[in-house]
Amino acid sequence: MSNYHIENLEEYFQVYRQSIQNPELFWEEIAKENFLWRKKWDNVLTWNFSKPEVKWFEGAKLNITENCIDRHLDTRADKTAIIFEPNNPDEKAEHISYKQLHEKVNKFANVLKSKGVKKGDRVCIYLPMIPELAISTLACARIGAIHSVVFAGFSATALATRINDSDCKLLVTSDGSYRGAKKIDLKGIVDEALESCPGINNVLVAKRIHTDVFMKPKRDYWLEPLLKEAAIDCSAEIMDAEDPLFILYTSGSTGTPKGMVHTTGGYMVYTAYTFKNIFQYRENDVYWCTADIGWITGHSYILYGPLCNGATTILYEGVPSYPDYGRFWEIVEKHKVNQFYTAPTAIRALAKEGVSHLEKYNLSSLKVLGSVGEPINEEAWHWYNDNVGKKKAPIADTWWQTETGGIMISPIPYVTPTKPTYATLPFIGIQPTLINENGKEINGNQVSGNLCIKYPWPSMARTIWGNHQRYKETYFSAYENMYFTGDGALRDEVGYYRITGRVDDVIIVSGHNLGTAPIEDAINEHPAIAESAIVGFPHSIKGNALYGYVTLKEAGKNKELSALKKEINQLITEQIGPIAKLDKIQFTNGLPKTRSGKIMRRILRKIAEKDTSNLGDISTLLNPECVQEIIDNAHN
Repeated sequence: MSNYHIENLEEYFQVYRQSIQNPELFWEEIAKENFLWRKKWDNVLTWNFSKPEVKWFEGAKLNITENCIDRHLDTRADKTAIIFEPNNPDEKAEHISYKQLHEKVNKFANVLKSKGVKKGDRVCIYLPMIPELAISTLACARIGAIHSVVFAGFSATALATRINDSDCKLLVTSDGSYRGAKKIDLKGIVDEALESCPGINNVLVAKRIHTDVFMKPKRDYWLEPLLKEAAIDCSAEIMDAEDPLFILYTSGSTGTPKGMVHTTGGYMVYTAYTFKNIFQYRENDVYWCTADIGWITGHSYILYGPLCNGATTILYEGVPSYPDYGRFWEIVEKHKVNQFYTAPTAIRALAKEGVSHLEKYNLSSLKVLGSVGEPINEEAWHWYNDNVGKKKAPIADTWWQTETGGIMISPIPYVTPTKPTYATLPFIGIQPTLINENGKEINGNQVSGNLCIKYPWPSMARTIWGNHQRYKETYFSAYENMYFTGDGALRDEVGYYRITGRVDDVIIVSGHNLGTAPIEDAINEHPAIAESAIVGFPHSIKGNALYGYVTLKEAGKNKELSALKKEINQLITEQIGPIAKLDKIQFTNGLPKTRSGKIMRRILRKIAEKDTSNLGDISTLLNPECVQEIIDNAHN
């Protein structure tokens, strides 16, 4: 079907028009001609954004793993599905064919069933980037269990919160993990988390670093012996298109993390279709996304999107800097990578080290570069384009979210002319709009506003696990009949979109969405601290870093401040994880507040950014005198 692979700009506009004028017919054709269904749908789409309720391919029956694996066995059984590239370059890479993946997923699925896991049960997966992570995720989907993958950099507290929120009954983990030169005691973190998780009956433990770990009798089981005994046949559970496939947690600007629920049919169709086009994937290409499967990027563009297309996808365990800053490029040369998808944070860190690490390697296999996680700044864009892509491999600067399930705004390489820092045009079927402060749609170009989406797309999250009201309030209450992304954007003279950043209290640090409220809550637990406020400020590598303004209680004012700073970051590490640590901490006598007691983060943000020329009218504040004092002591 021609619409499944877009070849030029004229075709993009033609297909885009079709997808907007008759979305149901458009997606029905894509779904019908490119996927395996056990039963066809009764209805393509039902939606109501005021409830909000969205259903795609209602009544259809399928199993996503049959689309990711089984249907390739006739033609691609011996083709490599997954290349596992270990943390240590001296350890051999592992090539897993589609046939081997089929057997491994079936065996793992049978182990889950032997531990009582059934369709609809939730399984938490807390693993490093090793083959078991991909296999366990797919094994859950095979038997209709709902997977909840938690990034293995989260703390015990954060892990426990996520396990309890979705009431998981089984956990998959490993004895530990490698991260560069470090070994991490994952099993120890799990044991601590499970002290407050009564719902977990069984823990399956993969061996990775081969250390002695505590194994609780009748709860903890080594994975290997169970897999050895398991049968290699496991028929796929037939799922409804709207059955949940997975829950993935994302930071909210307030309170607990939000368990975004993604369903089966629409998610499959959209991730496969976006993958094929945005990476211009061709048979026998080797594709590498450097993300972790613990994030949505890994779900959609390491696993489901690539495997649905019968692609070869790389799973990399390590970091960009180990054993040195040439590691990414060594892997590109070694596996002749054609599509490379990474985050601006990684690009900036590599650019800072200069081009000497890059020049040792042959990068001529690269055809497409991708960027994900946050808007890419101009300097990083040019470095990436000039040195990695050699001005021949176009950059797909992709904008999307955990909530959207798939890429929403992006150039299509070799189709859309690129423009540094711009995500350019909406993908097929996506209807973005900009809304002004009065809630009105802004027409025309060279305008900016809040980015909303007017019409449902197949991979959108359907709800927040156990809290549909919060889903409605967060995404559908700001503007009538619109999905509000939480991002601001501008549209240039030709209609290209540039994402200008979050408009709520979520800060993107190294591509991770960090809500300020949970970090402030963690800090405020310290007995010496009265209150705190977190804002972001520009950082040359991370994009943004975290700046904490902290007010001490009387009892805390005698404490050694450098020790107190360490304790604050330790609290954050324990509650959330090391990714949320503060780069700067400033102790204050008070925080600027409105008369209703709301902390004026806008003022604090400007001080952190060293931009105090226009703070607006501060005379109406409850305590305007504290602003000058904060400015005088900032950046000391």
